[in-house]
Amino acid sequence: MTLVNEFNAYREKMNAKILDADNLVLKRLFNLDTNTYQDGALPAKTKELLGLVASMVLRCDDCIKYHLGKCYELGVTKEEIFETFAVANIVGGTIVIPHTRRAVEYWDALSENAD
Repeated sequence: MTLVNEFNAYREKMNAKILDADNLVLKRLFNLDTNTYQDGALPAKTKELLGLVASMVLRCDDCIKYHLGKCYELGVTKEEIFETFAVANIVGGTIVIPHTRRAVEYWDALSENAD
């Protein structure tokens, strides 16, 4: 199983378990998260790029993978991704570099999955 498939399968499995617990607060949080990234005054693509920067600065590899996947689905280019990585590294500092390495690896895996 590829890096992308493993991440997506695990995320789907665990999200199902969380939602199956039928906790109203968690369900509302998941719904709020989904709705936040929909088209609005800002297009979904821009929101996903913002989410990617925030995730990189906060150093959440799962969040980075999620936003990279969404960015890929929305047609973000490699050039746009690397400009976004640059913003994240300027904002977050050199501690973000290891996360950038893993983000590049995941972006490459997304591209390979499409072939």
